Amino acid sequence: PWVNGRDAVVTSRNKAGVIAALARAGVPVPETRLVSNPVSDEDVAAAVADLAFPVVVKPNSATRGVGVAKAADLDSLLGIVDYLNLVHDYRATGDQSYLLQEYLSDARDYRIMVLGGAVVGGVERRLPADARDAGRWKHNVHRGASARGIDVPDELRTLAVDAADALDIDYLGVDVLVAGDRAVVSETNARPTRRPATRTRRSK
Repeated sequence: PWVNGRDAVVTSRNKAGVIAALARAGVPVPETRLVSNPVSDEDVAAAVADLAFPVVVKPNSATRGVGVAKAADLDSLLGIVDYLNLVHDYRATGDQSYLLQEYLSDARDYRIMVLGGAVVGGVERRLPADARDAGRWKHNVHRGASARGIDVPDELRTLAVDAADALDIDYLGVDVLVAGDRAVVSETNARPTRRPATRTRRSK
């Protein structure tokens, strides 16, 4: 059964809307640009002019890492956008927008669960060493990453609760990336998957 209503699920699935709402509330997020097809190559180049490559390309409404790509340079980015333009020629496609987002190298990836304004658990998601050595970088459990229960640090607990408060969602999975001394909320999920093998550790 769903804990959240439809509005909460729709809110959390709109990645650009989440990033904008969190930024307005002062919650740290990755540098992000929203693009909606079709746009020219010049428009795409202008959108990433102040971002350093590589950049992450994310469909605005997809989940589980579907369609997420990393572009090493402008030519690679424009090639990815070409494919997005082809996909969006089909009428079945709904949301035709996508995000261009800074890539945080070697970031640690956390899913933190918030319920009723308090953190109730969290996991760190990691790829196997052989996958990392092969150049893979997505930490989605559905893409082969493992999830290990953790004791959520105070600073990440505050970040996750602030994100849930900003979105006004009672039950929320908050995805946090930590690179060096910087922590940002990258995405949220109002229908987070909880499997026995990846169950979050309850916070004290």
